[in-house]
Amino acid sequence: MGAERRLRLFINARVVVSFLFLISTLLLKYQNNTVEYERFQPEVIRLMAFSFLFSIGSLLALKLNRHNLFLTYLQIIWDLLFVTVLILFTGGILSPYSFLYLVSIMVAGMLLGRREALYTASLCGILYGAILDFQYFGYLSVIGLSQYDAQQVGASQLFYTIFLNLVGFGLTGFITGMLSERARQSEEALQRTSIDYDELAQLNSTIVAHSQTGLLTTNVAGRIRVFNPYAEEIVGLSQSDAYDLSIERVFPQLSGVLKLPTDTVNREFEYKSKCGQQIILGFRAAAFNDSKGDHAGYILNFRDITAIRSMENALKKADRLAALGELSARMAHEIRNPLAALCGSVQLLAAHGSIAEQDQRLLTIITREADRLDLLITEFLAYARPSQPHLQRVSLHGLIEDTCVFLASDPRMEAVRIYNLIPTHTEIMVDSNQLRQVFINLLHNATDAMPDGGSITIESSLQLRGADGYNKMPFLQVSVTDSGTGMSEDAVRHLFEPFWTTKSHGSGLGLAISYRIIEAHGGNLTVESPTDGGCRFVISLPAG
Repeated sequence: MGAERRLRLFINARVVVSFLFLISTLLLKYQNNTVEYERFQPEVIRLMAFSFLFSIGSLLALKLNRHNLFLTYLQIIWDLLFVTVLILFTGGILSPYSFLYLVSIMVAGMLLGRREALYTASLCGILYGAILDFQYFGYLSVIGLSQYDAQQVGASQLFYTIFLNLVGFGLTGFITGMLSERARQSEEALQRTSIDYDELAQLNSTIVAHSQTGLLTTNVAGRIRVFNPYAEEIVGLSQSDAYDLSIERVFPQLSGVLKLPTDTVNREFEYKSKCGQQIILGFRAAAFNDSKGDHAGYILNFRDITAIRSMENALKKADRLAALGELSARMAHEIRNPLAALCGSVQLLAAHGSIAEQDQRLLTIITREADRLDLLITEFLAYARPSQPHLQRVSLHGLIEDTCVFLASDPRMEAVRIYNLIPTHTEIMVDSNQLRQVFINLLHNATDAMPDGGSITIESSLQLRGADGYNKMPFLQVSVTDSGTGMSEDAVRHLFEPFWTTKSHGSGLGLAISYRIIEAHGGNLTVESPTDGGCRFVISLPAG
């Protein structure tokens, strides 16, 4: 225990002892035994009462928590004075209370240490020896101590008594000081160890609480013990709710994983988060042992890798499209050269007036289809090698309004209602011509998906994107949602590939070109087909 606690314990004990001493002396005073009354004079009663009051005052002073060291020394000094006066009032050499000096020495050692215990022992020897010597030579007759009692003992016996008490005081001081020092060293070592454990526990709690990955531990039976805040956010259960639940109840996909023969398992699985979103969780499970080396349970570390897997898929798709585009661009150049020669030759033949009308019609068809093929190659080159965007700050709401005005003359748009819900203050750094081309392609596709008419809703929101919560950057997310029939999973998977289309007409390059334009702006273009129908294209562009 600490020095303050030892001092408090000592003062409380002395309050009780002094009170008992006071009661006992009062009882002896009012007995009918005159001998006892003469032995316990009224001065002793007043001394006991003052000792009790002093103990009460010390206890009140200790509660102020000030000058504790001074209060400790004051207790030792008072004890020595109390015992000395008590011996003087109770017969000097005949007093039975000389043993109380030993108590004072032990208290000094307990409260202050070895050196103070030896000092107190020396002082006790000086005080007790002085009392006996002064009584022997008659110097204490003025306070009622008889010189006769000391002389009757004899000088040699008196010297022997003083010597034995000095030896007893010294041994008590030495032994008490040594034990006190060892106890203090053990206490300090225990306190240092306790502080280290407290620091480790606090550090462990802080790391677990602020970890950017999910962390849970289970016992050998697979019952959850630790469940950090990241796991709470993913699952929707608090630590108290998850405690002692079977891990299979929280993650059914992990059934049997912890019982595999290998010590470490690295896998991933799909999980439906508390907000209803389907995510991919990657995890690593490992067994751990207790301090004795026995198997104690499992620790499982997991994180949401949905964004990482999406980025990987996007990179694979981008690499595939880039390789396809490079190859196709070279082929387009090779096709365009003979096509130009073919068109020139046909035009020369058509210029001769001697060609029959039926042949003239065939040459016209050839020229028209050659022009269409040249336009297709031009679009394909735009996909394969898109021009670098010239960025400027553009009002997104105004750009979409201009696009809707441009498309208003298209007969297919008559039965379609477009809702532009983009805030008027939304601005973004883009190439306005290229982004307008993207919206034209998306609106055409949405219109084709609604042959009987419908609605198209355009909305925007600011999102933070980054892998697993790190290095998040602001992105403007623009969604174009139609009320059409939707798409199949196969169509969604191949939608942005060149020449892939579900329409009976068209080149299949519009969405592929749109994808490359958004990619050149540092964003991405995705498509969703909800189960309740319709289709949603989502454009994500840097908001800086």
